[in-house]
Amino acid sequence: MSIQQQEQQGRPVGQPVGDDDPTAAARKRDHIELAFRSKVEREQLDARFTYEPLLAAHPAPGSLHPFNFLGKTLRVPIWVSSMTGGTEWARIINANLARACAEFGMGMGLGSCRSLLYSNDTLPDFDVRDLIGTDLPLYANLGIAQIEQLLLRHELERITDMVNRLRADGLIIHVNPLQEWLQPEGDRFARPPIDTIVELVDRLSIPLIVKEVGQGMGPESLRRLLQLPLQALDFAAAGGVNFSLLELLRSNAIAQEAYQPLARIGHSAESMAAMVNALVNELGDRVQCRHLIISGGIRHFLDGFYLIRSVPLPAVYGQASALLQHARGDYEPLRQYVETQVRGLELAQAFLRIQQ
Repeated sequence: MSIQQQEQQGRPVGQPVGDDDPTAAARKRDHIELAFRSKVEREQLDARFTYEPLLAAHPAPGSLHPFNFLGKTLRVPIWVSSMTGGTEWARIINANLARACAEFGMGMGLGSCRSLLYSNDTLPDFDVRDLIGTDLPLYANLGIAQIEQLLLRHELERITDMVNRLRADGLIIHVNPLQEWLQPEGDRFARPPIDTIVELVDRLSIPLIVKEVGQGMGPESLRRLLQLPLQALDFAAAGGVNFSLLELLRSNAIAQEAYQPLARIGHSAESMAAMVNALVNELGDRVQCRHLIISGGIRHFLDGFYLIRSVPLPAVYGQASALLQHARGDYEPLRQYVETQVRGLELAQAFLRIQQ
């Protein structure tokens, strides 16, 4: 074993690696005691990958290659998906997430910034540009219902003003008709969301991302969005938090019984990736949206690694709830979680290939 390899594995340089290893006896006892608990059945194997153990050394931390995404340089292909706004936890959550983005080189979408359209009262909850820095992408977020209303009132300048106050790089539009319908206080759309989006693209000169909120989108919606000059399309697929079901659980018993089947409507990230592949091949030069954020049901780095390598456009994968559960208190648990995900990506890059 070389000196560099010993350093990479955390072994003091010069420490014996043969029969003089002082940990050998304890390690062998662990092997015996844990052998039966560590069996993996054939049906449990992850068939998405081939494992190539001979072709790389153990990767050093920081071995992922920086890449351009949304006009800025990311160091890892992870996106902090839009989560929270307007709660007592928002400030500490957003601050922790922005700090993790700066440390590891990730992009970030803020939760709904609706409260900032007419007031600065909650600005400190969202104002994380100084924490994330200027070299990484940071996007504000509004619902399609608010944008429809602002268009109707001829108040689009409020969006530009909000984005400027946040020093954000652009705006995420979340499209959520089922959630709004099932929410007891929900808004009603007066026009198809695609019409609102097209008008906003024509009238607003800031970068735009469009996303769903946890049920994904079908092929005709994807077809329309891919042909617009959007910065990115965010899947927000089914498989993670289902906001339609969440809102339904806040409703009365009659509504819950009647509308519960709607909570099972949606598209997985895998199926959406397949749809995008087919559409990119079909549309060719008509594709104007050139970046993807693959989110919704991403459980861990292997899901993300597989999906971003399964699509023809530059892509990152987004996580929300997995990050949120570590971001509500001290920063260290979040830092440790993100670090394990990044190290997992480095291992996947070194030893795994996508199964064809």
